[in-house]
Amino acid sequence: MLEFHLGTILFQLVVFILLMVIVAKFGVGPVLETMKKRQDYIDQQLDDAEKNRQEAAALLEKQREELKKTREEAHQILEAEKKRAEAQAQEIIAQAKERADRMIQEAKEEIATERDKAIASLRDEVAHLSMLLASKVLEREVNEKDHEKEIDAFLKQVGERL
Repeated sequence: MLEFHLGTILFQLVVFILLMVIVAKFGVGPVLETMKKRQDYIDQQLDDAEKNRQEAAALLEKQREELKKTREEAHQILEAEKKRAEAQAQEIIAQAKERADRMIQEAKEEIATERDKAIASLRDEVAHLSMLLASKVLEREVNEKDHEKEIDAFLKQVGERL
């Protein structure tokens, strides 16, 4: 059956320990060192990624602020232009109204002047016709029938001139 020999067990134990030391020195050490380098590389990549994420977040926030500021400026510009356009429209309306009022006043003055001229002309014409009538009446003595003929002729003459 199975027998245990102390010498064989001790020899196997020494060989096992020796093998463990050799594997630890030449096998595990380089593997651990490679794993350590790989872990450092991964940690560095994670740190860089976090740093880049933070920079991207900061840049995104800065761009959002710039966009907001630009929109506000555009809104202010639009409002200012709207106010300027309204003021300009009011000015144009005021100028047009002033011009229309001035044209109306000039037309009224011109009408008054023409009316005065027409009245003066009519006065001159009436005076002239009155003098003609008076001279005809004085030239001859008129009876009632002749008087009516003269008045009719005079009215006819006046009608032709007007």
